[in-house]
Amino acid sequence: MQLKPRALILDLFGDYLRYAGSEVRLADITELLAVFDIEAATVRVNLSRLRKEGWFTTHKVGRETVYTLTPHMLEILDEGRERIFHPRQNGWEGRWTMVIYQVPESERAVREQLRKRLAWHGFGQLSPSTWVAPHDLWAEAGALAAEYPLAKVDVLWCGTNDLQRDRDIAERCWDLEQLGIDYKEFIHTYAALDDAALNADKDGRTALIERMQLIGDFRRFPFRDPQLPMKLQPADWPSKEAFALFGAVHRQLGPAATEFVSSVIGQRVEQGVEVDM
Repeated sequence: MQLKPRALILDLFGDYLRYAGSEVRLADITELLAVFDIEAATVRVNLSRLRKEGWFTTHKVGRETVYTLTPHMLEILDEGRERIFHPRQNGWEGRWTMVIYQVPESERAVREQLRKRLAWHGFGQLSPSTWVAPHDLWAEAGALAAEYPLAKVDVLWCGTNDLQRDRDIAERCWDLEQLGIDYKEFIHTYAALDDAALNADKDGRTALIERMQLIGDFRRFPFRDPQLPMKLQPADWPSKEAFALFGAVHRQLGPAATEFVSSVIGQRVEQGVEVDM
């Protein structure tokens, strides 16, 4: 998969630069992205767009432009990192968090934003205005209800008292078949890279390229996968194997890649949290 400049910038901040003061000089991030054959003009365009979207503020140090993550966007990176590195492992209590909402027809933008936020938190769409999650997400749903006062939102903690029906609900709300196929392809692609001795000998540039490719290919899974409790998972569900493989390779490539980034920006980058499986 060809890594896009915008995604690379955010992944570099999420995995490295946020652990070095959450800021970087334009010249340094341009040098880092050049490793991925991204031209300087493309870097400037993408950083400018992200700044306008509220991801960054800028200031000058001499003639250098410095990009700094805004506090709100740092929170978003934290939340996303939590989903990627600490998957939910709750057992099945036989209950769903259900969100039913009504939004005036004139507020279509609110409806779309609410749908995106529900999906972000791990809810799946059961019907046009009903979303469910197989975990206790009462607090998250309540916060969304408060955030969108133009929507009438009801939150229920409910169940079917029938395990097969619960499995059917999961299959209706998420494309588990395709997700399983994609997990297996990820495992097939990266299994050969799970080699601690080989990765320890790699130069930092190579380690960074491979680690960013790994992150780019994996980070979408936690936002497609409801992280179903074991009782609701299809047979031979590959998510745990994929998460474990991701964590192992990410750790193995970490020291060399982090040292390389530190050398480019001239500042020590503390290694972030690792996958929790």
